Order: sequence, then structure tokens, then C-alpha cells
Amino acid sequence: MAATTVGGLFMWLVHVPAQAGLPPAEYGVFLALLQLLNLMLIPAIGLQMVFAQQAAAAIREELSRQLAHTVRRVLLGVSLIWLCMAVIVLGFRHELAAMLKIANPAALWITVGIGLATVWLPVMQGLLQGRQDFFWLGWSQILNGCGRFVSVLLIVGVLGGWAAGAMLGALIGFVVALVVSAWQTRAVWLAPGARLRWDGWVARVAPLSLGLSASQFMLGADQLLVQSIFDKDVTGLYGAAGMIGRGLVVFTAPLMAVMFPKIVASAARAERTNVLAQALGATALVGGLAALTCTIVPELPLRIVYKPYYWASAPLVPWFGWCMLPLTMANVLISNLLARERFAAVPWLVLVAAGYGAALMGQAGAFQAAEQLVAFKMVVRTIGVFSLLLLGVAAWFTWGKRAEAAPS
Repeated sequence: MAATTVGGLFMWLVHVPAQAGLPPAEYGVFLALLQLLNLMLIPAIGLQMVFAQQAAAAIREELSRQLAHTVRRVLLGVSLIWLCMAVIVLGFRHELAAMLKIANPAALWITVGIGLATVWLPVMQGLLQGRQDFFWLGWSQILNGCGRFVSVLLIVGVLGGWAAGAMLGALIGFVVALVVSAWQTRAVWLAPGARLRWDGWVARVAPLSLGLSASQFMLGADQLLVQSIFDKDVTGLYGAAGMIGRGLVVFTAPLMAVMFPKIVASAARAERTNVLAQALGATALVGGLAALTCTIVPELPLRIVYKPYYWASAPLVPWFGWCMLPLTMANVLISNLLARERFAAVPWLVLVAAGYGAALMGQAGAFQAAEQLVAFKMVVRTIGVFSLLLLGVAAWFTWGKRAEAAPS
């Protein structure tokens, strides 16, 4: 947990050299591309969870062979899917660049390149997570964050690169983490394979991907909307406050990384565990204290990370702190539900995310018509409302009557 937190800290600190070396318009592009990566991670996160689950349950030789076969097939499959997506981006490159206000097309292509690493890395990290090899899982996270931070520091801070250079730094971090994770799990995915029933495997990965897609979509869709409808010189202000709020999710992610395989293992052995209570309590405590700090001294986190230009976004910081807190807690409950294969909650989680997307798009005209700060607060309030709704749905399926009927 400590190592993964350090990795998240480095990823968060990337914004120190990025905002210092990039013009506000380019920093807004960088933030939008990072959130685009978060959306690209949606299917990959499902892969990490399903491989963590499969690796944790591979307690017999036959299951280990099936795991090795599955890893190799899935890596080939997701690579082909990524290639198709790259072709689509090629066809709509001008429209995407115009929507996200990208001046240098290289930034878009580097982001596409990162997409391949984002679908490979979670597979390898899922193997580490499922084997409860938290030492190397933690180092993978550290190297990803540290590699990104050092690369952005050199490319942007020293060499004067812009958004494309900053995204190149993100690519370097992903590649380093991928190489380390693949090397440490080579005994698993290079082992002799045994075929398995793909219909059953897909039936597991589909709800995992869809269930996790809800919170992942809600984490980053707002920045893309803001980037597309507001002037490029002010989107960085919104993004600066957003990065403070999204930091809650980054710094509590290690709790879920540890919780998931432990719950899978306990469920496989029909054992009782209090891991959920510990993770949820720690998340509520840490997140609540962070949100309270953002309320009392909203300028403090901005002063630590950002130059004075971005301090004007301080009024948004408390809003982001409290509106991201229920989303962070919902992530804990969703991970628990998916680890126990209580997939009845998935359609409702997806429905909440779809409603959130529709609400953002439906209010786009109202956002544009309002005064800038008021419009930004309207966007964040929309996040808060639907985050509470997502938390309520996850809580109902965790402790409500429907959860009582679900298998443990």
C-alpha cells in the first residue's frame, strides 16, 4: 500500500513541472488527454480485476495452465482491438484535435501509443495482484509514476516540450512499469497452457469491465467536456482544482488493490473477512480529512503544486473534495461486489454512469451561458449528485436485501 501510494504521489507531482513549463492552454490539453487515457483504461481495468481474480483462484495445476493460456490469448486480442481503435483515430484525427484543441498532432498519436500499454499493463499487474505479490505490484506503480515524473521534468521543464512532450513522459512511465511487471510474472504467462471455456471467461470479464467503467467514466468525463466547450485558456483552471479532488481517488487506490484479491481468496475458501470494513473505514477517514482540509484551506494544495495563475481556482477545491469523496467510497464497495461476483449491481451502476453522461451533455448549453466560476461549480455539483447516487446503489447491493440473496 505504501509503495502504490508513492507511485500515485509521483503521478500527482507530474503536474508541478507540467503546469510550470506549459502555457495554460497546453496544460489544459495535457489534462484532457490524461482523462482520455482514464477512459481508455475502462476495458483494461476490467482485465486487471479478472486476472487478479483468476490468479488468486489458481490454486491447482490445471487452473494455472488455463491462466497462462488465457493471458497469451487476451494480450493478442486486446492488441488487435487497439489496432482497430488506432485506425478509427486516424480517420477522425482532425475532428478529435479540434474538439480537444490540440495544436500539435503528435500529442494525439502519443496518446494512442499509450493506449497499447494501458491494455497490456493491467493484465500483468492483475497477475501480480492476484498472486498477492504486492512488493512488485508496488514497484510497478512506483516506476510508472516516477518514470512519468522524471520524464516530464526533463522533457517539459528542461527541454521546453509542450503537451506532446508531457504525454511522451507518460508513455515512458507506462513502458517501464510494463517491462518490470511482465518480467516478474513471466513464470505465469510463459508456462504451458491449457484451454478453457471462453464463454465462461467472457461472462466474468464483461461484468467486471462494465462495473468498473461506471466510476472510471465519472472520474474523467467532466474534464473532456470542459475542454471541448470552454475557451482553451481557462480549462487549465478547472483542471487544476480537479486534480486536487481526483487525488483522493489516486491515494485511496492502494486500499482497493490490496482488498480485491484478499476478498476473492476468502470467497474461494468460504472464509469470513473484515477487509471491506477496514478499507471502507480507512477510505472514509482519509477522504474526509482531505476534503475537510480542502474546505478550511482551499488554496494550500494549489500553492504547493501550482504557480499563482492557478490559485484563482481555489473556490472549486472544496467542491471537488466533497463531491469526489462519495465516488471514492463507492469504488471500495464496487470492488467488493465484483470480487464476490455479485454482478446484479452492474446494470444499475452503468445506468448511473449513463445518466451522468447524459446530464453533462444536456447541461452543456447552460454551462456555456453561465459565468465561468458558476459554470464550473455546476459541473462539479453534477459530479457530486451522481457520485452520491453511485454510492447509494453500491451500498444497497452490498448490504440491502438483494445482497442477502447473492452468493458470497
